[in-house]
Amino acid sequence: MSLESYRQGTINFMHYLEAHMNRVLSIYNRLQKYPLGKRIFSKMVCFKAPYFNTIKPVFTELQPGSSTITMKKRRSVTNHIGSVHAIAMCNMAELVAGTMVEVTLPGKYRWIPSSMTVQYKSIARTSLTAYSQIDPGTLNREQDIDIPVWVKDENDEEVFTAQITMHISKKK
Repeated sequence: MSLESYRQGTINFMHYLEAHMNRVLSIYNRLQKYPLGKRIFSKMVCFKAPYFNTIKPVFTELQPGSSTITMKKRRSVTNHIGSVHAIAMCNMAELVAGTMVEVTLPGKYRWIPSSMTVQYKSIARTSLTAYSQIDPGTLNREQDIDIPVWVKDENDEEVFTAQITMHISKKK
């Protein structure tokens, strides 16, 4: 396979993904069976929303009502004192909550974050895990709903929490 045909295949796949976003979960489930599948899925999400690639996330779980990602502590996500930057944790929170909502919502709805409230509980000095959970039955109508996110360090200490208000509306 030539580089050009690989690029064209990736572009065609991303157009397909964009047109069938309700299939995100099936793509994740298909890819996670392979040794690098979760990393490939994570890269695909970052290709669609490039800013998230700044944190180099890896999805470790994704199902209706629940999502988990990890982020390695690297120099590019640290601040001037060597801890994980607050905005990197905000990026984690938006990604984990948004993807969870995407795979949970019935196909006739769409979502967009409208606000985020965060609380920094402790200095984040290690790689991190972010997770979001909600009862899938609560995402079945037009509404503004708060999606909780928790971020823990490698010692299982909660270092950050967020409430992301998602505006849910019918697709036009």
